[in-house]
Amino acid sequence: MAMPIKSTVARVLICAAILGAAACSPRKIPPMTVADFMEDRVKLDGVIIKCNEDPARAHNDADCVNARIAIERLASQNEAAREAKRAEEFERSREQLRALQDKQREEQEAKTKVDAYHLPLVPVEPTPPPKDPQSPIVGQTNQ
Repeated sequence: MAMPIKSTVARVLICAAILGAAACSPRKIPPMTVADFMEDRVKLDGVIIKCNEDPARAHNDADCVNARIAIERLASQNEAAREAKRAEEFERSREQLRALQDKQREEQEAKTKVDAYHLPLVPVEPTPPPKDPQSPIVGQTNQ
């Protein structure tokens, strides 16, 4: 029976050694995702600098590939934001121009429009009587 106890102790020690070695070995850090890089610009800059220092590593390293993809996506987002801002500014200036043209059109119409409520109903000065009662009235013929 001494043999099975020694083999059991040996197996336990081997398992403990394997577990200890596995626990002590550093874990491999998984590469950051594109979304992680897009959220953390500082890490993105750091990885890009490291990848630019070692171009041979940059082609095979998952961090470098993901960082470059993140840069492309951020650039496209910035371009879309700039395009939306340009369109918004264009619409705002277009509305201002329309308002200015409408105002000018209304002013022009106001100048040419006759307001019947403000016209005089009777002449302000009465027509003078004819100076010579014998003179013919303009527009009548003597027969």
